[in-house]
Amino acid sequence: MMVGLIAIALGTLTACGIYLMLRARTFDLILGLTLLSYAVNLFIFFMGRFKVDAAPIVDGQRAATLANYADPLPQALVLTAIVIGFAMTAVMLVIALRTRAFTGSDHVDGVEPAADEVRP
Repeated sequence: MMVGLIAIALGTLTACGIYLMLRARTFDLILGLTLLSYAVNLFIFFMGRFKVDAAPIVDGQRAATLANYADPLPQALVLTAIVIGFAMTAVMLVIALRTRAFTGSDHVDGVEPAADEVRP
């Protein structure tokens, strides 16, 4: 039951991110990339076999296997991805704001649609 719920949540985040990335506006593109990076981070975290009440540090009382301890690699990868994603989002926002100020449009291709073609 929980695995299905996680799969639906990850699929929804991925689908929404891809849909927003296919839009013609820069803010939608940035938001889509952010949602897609959240989906990837959650995927990596859940594939790391989340363990409750598992020791994070190896001690002398238990055997040093992943069956007894929490795997630190997915947590480290997700933490690194969060930092990189935040920096990437900040740089993309600055570039989008500068492009908007320079061209007067927030369309990715730089072409403003006609007045009768504008959709909300």
